[in-house]
Amino acid sequence: MQFGALGELALDRAVPLTGDALLVQELQAGSEDAFAYLLKLYQDPVFNLIAHIVENNADAADVLQDVFLKVFRGVRHFHGESSLKTWIYRIAVHEASNHRRSRIRRHRREPFSLEESTTEPVSSLADGRAETPYQVLEQSERQDLVKRALASLAQPYRTVVVLREMEGLSYEEIARVLGVAEGTVKSRLMRGRELLRRKISRLGVRG
Repeated sequence: MQFGALGELALDRAVPLTGDALLVQELQAGSEDAFAYLLKLYQDPVFNLIAHIVENNADAADVLQDVFLKVFRGVRHFHGESSLKTWIYRIAVHEASNHRRSRIRRHRREPFSLEESTTEPVSSLADGRAETPYQVLEQSERQDLVKRALASLAQPYRTVVVLREMEGLSYEEIARVLGVAEGTVKSRLMRGRELLRRKISRLGVRG
């Protein structure tokens, strides 16, 4: 996933800044190298998160640009109440959710398109490693079915599952991203996993 001119800047000028405090300090000072490093670090995982919410890669690319524009403009007001990653993910979830609601109001809900989706496979939910050509095909089909099942979950459950299972966020981080209690995160995740297993089972994949 590239981010136009900003993506090229990330590849050409990124420097290995370490630690939130140093990175934020450089961002707030307007360092182009820091912005490039931030893009290199976060644009792909943030794109994947957005794509799983809006269910359309073209829309996800548009939302991604909106997210990083808000990050760039708002970083001067970032005071470290949460991690930088959590703050960025919160913006991404908010922007993606707003975009999806707006699209639904305009066009009603659109069907999930496997052809449009290039998000990462939910490998933790599709077991097995393909070795033969037949297994390669079978594994691909399983991953497509899992993605289809994931897309059919209600957004509160899907978002929590994606943040936990695919992005690897802790319960505390997810709670901060979504602005809910950790107990709510755990209950949504438990319910989301169960719904996902049922949907996968109905589609013919053992969860």
